Amino acid sequence: MKLDGKVALVTGGSRGIGRAIALLLAERGAKVVINYNRNQTEADAVVAAVEAKGGQALAVQGDVSVAAQAQALVDQTIKAFGRIDILVNNAGITKDTLMMRMSETDWDAVVDTNLKGAFLCAKAALRPMLKSKGGRIINISSISGQAGSGGQANYSAAKAGMIGFTKALAREVGSRGITVNAIAPGFIETDMTNVLAEEFKQKALAQIPLERFGKPEDIAEAVAFLASDAGNYITGQVLAVNGGMVMM
Repeated sequence: MKLDGKVALVTGGSRGIGRAIALLLAERGAKVVINYNRNQTEADAVVAAVEAKGGQALAVQGDVSVAAQAQALVDQTIKAFGRIDILVNNAGITKDTLMMRMSETDWDAVVDTNLKGAFLCAKAALRPMLKSKGGRIINISSISGQAGSGGQANYSAAKAGMIGFTKALAREVGSRGITVNAIAPGFIETDMTNVLAEEFKQKALAQIPLERFGKPEDIAEAVAFLASDAGNYITGQVLAVNGGMVMM
């Protein structure tokens, strides 16, 4: 599943799942643009890790929820590497609380970053992909978007929206050689899950048939598969990487 000669843009690529995706795509031969919003130090560290293994990478700051900045991410990718073949919409935030306590601001922030950001980045990437008659768009959804999660109405709605967005866009652009798929991670060991209460984590673990939480690399492998030639005939699908916690 080599990606030699390909160029990938990974949003939210400075840490966690995004970092693992960027590192693996680079390892498979892709040139990688690592988008970050706030933490340049961590983004630069990913670039250094890629370059240390002989790969090519670039860190680019940008808020994916802002149209001009999403467009700039794609423009800078093409300026640096001449093309864009793979877009991984991974950027996401959480602002968890019960629905009755959730502010409109917290709702908007999560939906704007997780769902609108995917829309804006995909829209920006589509024009060059259409011109080259091919491409891969991979949206990182969530188990919360498939089954819902109490205290995460905003996050669950955004991630469920990504699934519908994936299927609709796949129908629109399939004839032009562009595949669009989603990956729905379950409980993955990242900064986002590390802050959860131990009691909550144990309850979640009891629902996972494989009896362990996933690692960022588990998601990265799924992305690399869909981005490669091995995923040529897969589009409009949701690949659940959750240890069997939800089976659909």
